[in-house]
Amino acid sequence: MEEKMTKTEIARQKRESRMRAEMERVEKMRSFERDAVRAAGGSGPVCGIDEAGRGPLAGPVAAAAVILPEDFALPWLNDSKKVTEKRREVLYRQITEKAVSWAVVMVPPERIDEINILQATYEAMRSAVSRLSVHPGVLVNDAVTIPDVDILQVPVIKGDARCISVAAASILAKVTRDAYMKEMDLKYPVYGFAGHKGYGTKTHCAAILEHGPCPIHRRSFLGRLLAGSAWDLHDLQEAADHPSSRDMGRIGEDQAVRFLEKKGVRILERNFRARQGEIDIVASQEGVIVFAEVKYRKNLRFGDPAEAVGPEKQKNICEAALYYLHRRGYSTQTPVRFDVLAVTGEGIRWIKDAFPFPADGQL
Repeated sequence: MEEKMTKTEIARQKRESRMRAEMERVEKMRSFERDAVRAAGGSGPVCGIDEAGRGPLAGPVAAAAVILPEDFALPWLNDSKKVTEKRREVLYRQITEKAVSWAVVMVPPERIDEINILQATYEAMRSAVSRLSVHPGVLVNDAVTIPDVDILQVPVIKGDARCISVAAASILAKVTRDAYMKEMDLKYPVYGFAGHKGYGTKTHCAAILEHGPCPIHRRSFLGRLLAGSAWDLHDLQEAADHPSSRDMGRIGEDQAVRFLEKKGVRILERNFRARQGEIDIVASQEGVIVFAEVKYRKNLRFGDPAEAVGPEKQKNICEAALYYLHRRGYSTQTPVRFDVLAVTGEGIRWIKDAFPFPADGQL
């Protein structure tokens, strides 16, 4: 009489069956890659190349290059998008421990904005290959042919799921970039980078619209999202590029007004002129009269624009504010606040209570 298997034995058999199927899948990846290289006439060390982070609104694009041992077989190795985060990290350690040579390079957002994402990806890939300690005989890429590389290339559609070396590269690139975005989450916590890794989720887009872009956002990716918002940088960039055709100060003030209105501040007047000087924006927030000075600079090369509001400028603004209160029928005891909005090509920094108003209302 046939004995019934215990639950433990059944579970063991299932695990063994899954492992056999998994090793068969990995062997197919090895065979497919080997056949593709032979068909292209390739020989020598095979280097798999893949990228991570072409689509996000923030952060770098990463590219990895890896040369694996000829007999390398690692269960659960697959396209990084098909692997859980926990397993990716385990695979990353196994790959880096056993690889003949490997390298990961990240190209930052400002470079992406300068040369576009495709060229930045190619740049990262070329740099990763150049950092290998072993010169590859052939490159197996996920669908692309990298320009300006004098090594035989074999582009494979869906290579990260079909070729073992490309799959390994996809794991290295993804884990490296994700780790960086987690670090950026500590630096810029309002955006939630640790969760979405910079991709354009609803929560990420909402955070950008609320707080504006941070230094690791890709400005070239944000135009449509920010168009018409308080963070629309198009006018500022145009004014900076063509200073003779636009009034940069006015455009900076327009940006500041939209920003304040989005924050719930009620604009009372703009460009109030007095003998003592001009107040860019007069506003009201929770019963307080706000006198706001707007300073614009294309970038921070020549210092923070807020630094331009020195003691003499502050004195003139306070005198103009006193005149405004008198002309508009306010008491000198009316609660007031002096703010500075520092506008740059990267966004707006709102400095509340930037300088004090004399306690007795006298200057």
